[in-house]
Amino acid sequence: MRIALVSMDQKWEDKVANRLQCTQFIERAKDDRADLVVFPEMTLTGFSMDVEKIGEPVGESESLAWYRQMARDANIAIVAGYVQINDDGRGKNRSVFIAPDGSILCDYAKIHPFSHSREDMYYTAGDSMESCTYMGAKVGLAICYDLRFGELYQRLGDLSDLIITIANWPSARTMHWKVLLQARAIENQVFMIGVNRTGSAPGGLYYEKSSAVFSPFGEPLIPIISNGVYEMYEIDLAEVSMVRDALPVRKDRHPFK
Repeated sequence: MRIALVSMDQKWEDKVANRLQCTQFIERAKDDRADLVVFPEMTLTGFSMDVEKIGEPVGESESLAWYRQMARDANIAIVAGYVQINDDGRGKNRSVFIAPDGSILCDYAKIHPFSHSREDMYYTAGDSMESCTYMGAKVGLAICYDLRFGELYQRLGDLSDLIITIANWPSARTMHWKVLLQARAIENQVFMIGVNRTGSAPGGLYYEKSSAVFSPFGEPLIPIISNGVYEMYEIDLAEVSMVRDALPVRKDRHPFK
């Protein structure tokens, strides 16, 4: 599977400008024969708490409709983020996996809002894991702060060959991001994909290029194409069963209640 990772420098709360950026990257991924292109958390706005401004009602999400049309036009799968607004005015921070025909394979709401940034005051937590199958791969979705909670990934690991985590993870904690991605790959024997943004956001937050792919053995993969914030990786899903057969850690796990 060929997967394009886009560490986009998101324009703050500017859906029009970010759609233009996404269009250019999707077209490039199509030209590079990617099977999937992955964008950062809250793709078209950056990590904003202004739910009233950026949120979109259930069943009426313009961003979701736009992603679906882009997937159809380019005949490519897309993973991207958007914000749902609820009737009570609070939001849900979502990651969606869209197939090349525009169908929604899974639509995940972030289970762990980041209380340190007061995300929990503006966003309600999701209450279910989401996984789907694409090109024979079982794929699980997660968002940013979820990465710190290994029990979620253990459960996703039972359902997945590949886990995709999209994020707006500040550069002050980049070391944590990289170590946790690698650890989740090792302990669950899955491919781990982490896509983080670049650039800056209000409040003095900075983001460095740190998107990555780790093998089921925990090895960092080298992109086959790398140009600025755009990178292409190629993964062999057969590695998951090979690693699990060679080192059957998962069958020895004792689940605690």
